[in-house]
Amino acid sequence: MNSNWIYGIGIVIAGVFSLYFIVKLDLQNALIGMIALFALTNSARAKSFRSQGMVREARWMQGLSTLFAIAFAVVLFLRFLG
Repeated sequence: MNSNWIYGIGIVIAGVFSLYFIVKLDLQNALIGMIALFALTNSARAKSFRSQGMVREARWMQGLSTLFAIAFAVVLFLRFLG
């Protein structure tokens, strides 16, 4: 399967997840979905920038994606604790 499809499916799932919990007013779970959405979109954007030859921008987006992935793991861990 093409990696663009995998990114797209992940982005749609994270977006629907966060929108569902926003409508239910469960903002803790919505935050988890939004952080995952930011991590996925920044990672896809980094890949796109790298393929266009924009190395500095790709590095910046990959750094942001890593930051959001770490934040996702921390928030998910804290959510499971209590």
